[in-house]
Amino acid sequence: MTARGIVVDGTACTQAPRPGQCLRTYLRERGRFGVKKGCDTGDCGACTVHVDGQPVHSCVYPAVRARGRQVTTIGGLATPDGLHPVQQRFLDAQGFQCGFCTAGFIMTAAALDERQLGALPQALKGNLCRCTGYRAIEDAVRGDRHVHEPASGAAVGANVAAPAGREVVTGAARYTFDVDVPGLLHLKVLRSPHPHARILAVDTSAALALPGVHAVLTHADAPDRLYSTAQHEHPSDDPADTRLLDDVVRHVGQRVAAVVADTEAAAEEGCRRVVVRYEVLPAVVDPEEAMAPGAPVLHGDRDAEAGIARPADNVVGEIHAEVGDVDAGLAAADLVHRQTFRTQRVQHASLETHGALAWVDDDGRVTVRSSTQTPFLTRRALCRLFDLPLDRVRVLTGRVGGGFGGKQEMLVEDLVVLAALRTGRPVKLEHTRAEQFTATTTRHPFTVEVTAGARRDGTLTGIRLRVVSNTGAYGNHGPGVLFHGCHESLSVYRCPNKRVDGYAVYTNTVPAGAFRGYGLGQVSFAVESVLDELARRLDLDPVALRARNVVRPGERLVPPAGHDDDLTVGSYGLDQCLDVVAAAARDAGPPAPPGWLTGHGMALSMIATAPPGGHHADARVTLLPDGRFEVAVGTAEFGNGSTTVHQQLAAETLGTTPDRIAIRQSDTDLVGHDTGAFGSTGTIVAGTAVLHACRALRDRLLALASAHTGVPVAHCRLDADALDCAGDRLPLPDLWDLAQSAGEQTAADGHCAGTPRSVAFNTQWFRVAVDPDTGEIRILRSVHAADAGTVVNPMQCRGQVEGGVAQAIGAALCEEVRVDPGGTVTTAAFRQYHLPTLADLPRTEVHFARTRDAVGPLGAKSMSESPFNPVAAALANALRDATGIRFTDLPLTADRVWLALHEHRSAPRIT
Repeated sequence: MTARGIVVDGTACTQAPRPGQCLRTYLRERGRFGVKKGCDTGDCGACTVHVDGQPVHSCVYPAVRARGRQVTTIGGLATPDGLHPVQQRFLDAQGFQCGFCTAGFIMTAAALDERQLGALPQALKGNLCRCTGYRAIEDAVRGDRHVHEPASGAAVGANVAAPAGREVVTGAARYTFDVDVPGLLHLKVLRSPHPHARILAVDTSAALALPGVHAVLTHADAPDRLYSTAQHEHPSDDPADTRLLDDVVRHVGQRVAAVVADTEAAAEEGCRRVVVRYEVLPAVVDPEEAMAPGAPVLHGDRDAEAGIARPADNVVGEIHAEVGDVDAGLAAADLVHRQTFRTQRVQHASLETHGALAWVDDDGRVTVRSSTQTPFLTRRALCRLFDLPLDRVRVLTGRVGGGFGGKQEMLVEDLVVLAALRTGRPVKLEHTRAEQFTATTTRHPFTVEVTAGARRDGTLTGIRLRVVSNTGAYGNHGPGVLFHGCHESLSVYRCPNKRVDGYAVYTNTVPAGAFRGYGLGQVSFAVESVLDELARRLDLDPVALRARNVVRPGERLVPPAGHDDDLTVGSYGLDQCLDVVAAAARDAGPPAPPGWLTGHGMALSMIATAPPGGHHADARVTLLPDGRFEVAVGTAEFGNGSTTVHQQLAAETLGTTPDRIAIRQSDTDLVGHDTGAFGSTGTIVAGTAVLHACRALRDRLLALASAHTGVPVAHCRLDADALDCAGDRLPLPDLWDLAQSAGEQTAADGHCAGTPRSVAFNTQWFRVAVDPDTGEIRILRSVHAADAGTVVNPMQCRGQVEGGVAQAIGAALCEEVRVDPGGTVTTAAFRQYHLPTLADLPRTEVHFARTRDAVGPLGAKSMSESPFNPVAAALANALRDATGIRFTDLPLTADRVWLALHEHRSAPRIT
């Protein structure tokens, strides 16, 4: 090798890097797709590689500096004899969920010495994970093994490894852009600098004159059709208020034009050369002001068909509902407490950003490869937008690098399809990290006023909510998040008098959308804080007050808006969950630093195990010629673990082992319809469809074997690789041959419509210490109890709980998407937006109630969203216990806590 070459994974690369090229893009252009793009600024560590044995963030490492050096990527870490020890540890501990960050963690960990291994929070500070909560990663680095290989037909309840685990730890798992597409064009978006403006003219001539630019797309090129970026089984669930490219922009960062070019650099330069003339319009960023008379109107020209409640008042959706008589209930209370709470915008922060590829085949058929939670709904939305038949569009996913609700949207696919149809070439759009903050969606900020009354014994007599949700410039998910947030947060309590007045309001800010918990985290923060305050003022145990008032087995759930006929308590473990946190409160736990204030607090939540109105999944299970089985199901895998659960349900039902179950998924050409991986439905809805299909195939195979052997069906059973008919074994490949000869099918279908629905319960407890001199909050102990029904995979379910708690701790303590008075997002990078690292988070103790649900597959419930919901309130309640101050605004940052402590100490005492 010459001194100017770079050795990558033992292979000499003699082509010189381009001027200014970073090492990450140099490596990915050479097929090293295990090197991920997560931030572009050296903040997340997903791109970590070794240069002469030292870990570096390749996104900020100039490729030219690697000349004459040895570069090792995740793909070159293993040896011909097997996996690198660290790769094997991550596989044994299942130290990943979506896996997008895993290569970076493995590369960092593989270079640690003994001293660094003894200080992992410091050693791993340059690597971020949004999914796991870091416990599984820490266990992996330390060499803990969690996976288990179950016996035939005993997969449910076992710690089965994820089917793609080996691909994840070796960097071979293929995410959205881990493919080589010949002739690919790159799309970049020119975005609005104004919160509200009308586009008067767009001059694209200078951009089109730039070498390498193939097209510049504006509102004149876009279909004149309104739709919602939100994806639901019923499109009418969301307001049709969005155009692909609009002549009115309603937030800073909205699309204005798209430039399609040979390279990203040319497309970016093309955007800089597009000249736009605007008429700046009045803007409003506060939802209360937006509802006031005379406020600027965002969608005043929309008619009733758009599905907007009151366009002239900027109200996209509203709820006004009451059960009982709240005024009378409050009048009968011995104590009434009223307080207002505010929650902030939070970013999903999936390490794989939004992005898609689109191309048009020779016969005019469109294919889209996207990082989406909803391939089937996205296909349907694209067909409606472009007037294409369903069979002319294919949408598929690779492995998806995190979602958390943020990819239940169509934010990129529409634009790449427009560009591919216009140019006839494959087109790629991959959001930058800055665009994730400024141009996708966030969690809805809520303002919640709670008025609650109780008798001296803690019995609730009345609860009233006034809720205002800031949905941003567009109403995607706005009404649904409002309704859902107000539903289960009150339905879990048996109070006879409840009232909700809620408003989802347009403002000229970055749109909000679906986010883990779907509104429950925001409303539960307020409700659970007020119930804690009632308990304290009545001198009652907060756990006991809740136990007195929560819904009980056999009782009907009563939300303010009326009873959902298909929603039932399919199993009840809330009492067990309350017992867990009550026991935690009796344990003194670890000591706090000297001089720090200490306290503990708890909260609970309930969530429906599927969305209302129907959520559909089709599945097909096939016996293959070699005696293995294939499950075809539409659910996308993005760290939610549904693939593993589907494999386990199939193995359990078909009497075999999980390794003999292949999964085909997330491709509208190859599998049946699936509404999408959202609303906690991967196990409950798609899993039920898989279970139905497996049972049908099992019965078909048993009948076939019985007919062949003459042994009654009752004496036939499936084994790992054969049918056992009263002691005689019929190998499954032979059974397949028999079926072919007899003209019998070796496949069966299953379907689930997402109804009836059950509920899951969660409780969270914290013990915290607070430094009175700085306001720092330190979590001394974290305990979470979950009623997940039958826990299909305890290791994986524990990881979902830990990840949900960790994400919620970040939202409660430090994370905030800040928007200035002019509507501009000012936290557009990870280093400005505090995403928790290993050093920031406790190891949460996870306890599962022992229940078996009457609705879910084999008794299982959902457990991907629900752990998030009680966390903020439990932290705020612990902080109240430690300081004597009720904090009402999130996040609970150190400066906010210190200022409140300072004001509390300075306030005059009245004796």
